[in-house]
Amino acid sequence: MTALPDIPLPAGIRSRYVDGINGLRVHVLEAGFETKGRPCVLLLHGFPELAFSWRKVMPALAAAGYHVIAPDQRGYGRTSGWSADYDGDLAPFSLLNLVRDAFALVSAFGYRQVDVVGHDFGSPVAAWCALIRPDVFRSVTMMSAPFGGPPPLPFGTVDAPAKPAIEDPVHRDLAALPRPRKHYQWYYSTREANADMQQAPQGVHDFLRAYYHHKSADWADNKPYPLQSWSAQELAKLPTYYVMDLKETMAETVAKEMPSPAAIAANQWLPEGELAYYSAEYGRTGFQGGLQWYRYGTSGTLINEMQLFAGRSIDVPSCFISGKQDWGTYQRPGVFETMQARACTKMLGCHLVDGAGHWVQQEQPAEVSRLLLDFLARAGTA
Repeated sequence: MTALPDIPLPAGIRSRYVDGINGLRVHVLEAGFETKGRPCVLLLHGFPELAFSWRKVMPALAAAGYHVIAPDQRGYGRTSGWSADYDGDLAPFSLLNLVRDAFALVSAFGYRQVDVVGHDFGSPVAAWCALIRPDVFRSVTMMSAPFGGPPPLPFGTVDAPAKPAIEDPVHRDLAALPRPRKHYQWYYSTREANADMQQAPQGVHDFLRAYYHHKSADWADNKPYPLQSWSAQELAKLPTYYVMDLKETMAETVAKEMPSPAAIAANQWLPEGELAYYSAEYGRTGFQGGLQWYRYGTSGTLINEMQLFAGRSIDVPSCFISGKQDWGTYQRPGVFETMQARACTKMLGCHLVDGAGHWVQQEQPAEVSRLLLDFLARAGTA
């Protein structure tokens, strides 16, 4: 195996590998490892990110006395043992198996209880960790993607006439709009999506630069608000990185929002040297490993499997942190409200951080670190 280049990490964070984790060799970033017996915080990244996305909050958590573990999740980065074959089995990318990955990792480190934090697609993994194994995942912080609870199971239907399964009409309706559109998660589920990004005309580096910019607080038009319904008319109000023009790829979509050379040079939260690590990793691995998560989610399998937990809630201390300029909070209408009303019974705080878009822990790491440490103290898990 060719030696991979060093990762541009802050002092106090080390890179290591852990073998035998649910069939994976997991690449982990670790802080606060110098002394044994610390409480553990597990950090789960989203798409298109890596464990590296936690580099700015890990030192603060370690300085406060925590052992901090951030893996490259299944399908990503330097973790190996997964297949990104488009025609292969999607079962390894089910949420149940991603929870098993997290459980196996903290067990390998010798922890019976941990606090779990997830961002973007890592947020539902963290949420399901806390719902399925509250004895292990004793608190949960969800970032950028609120959790609306398990899908409901049909109830009280014994004397009702049988109803045929109905396809969600929203995709047909989006395509029929005067400005035809498509939802990014269903685009990410297509065979072409990986090549569209890995072989982007502008190159992976510039693709990621534009993608990260478009979803950040630096893009001036990110002014999110709640949508009224899961309908084409409402979803069409979302920016094109969520509801794309029908005929465009994601690379074409974000190319229109590429920041100027001056803006790139002035960027403090993701300078070129740090973006270069992301672009090198995705240039090497491609995006399909992460896209498999979307394919599982849009296939209907997620609903079928997770109906097993219908009616259950997250009953451990919970927290939600998102950027004030992040549409992710509202991209599924009503979920942000349902999370607070029903899905989490011990919600200790919902925080929308000004000056942050979707990449909240990278854009505003000091405030995110403060909110995390405050929540962990209030949750009483230390």
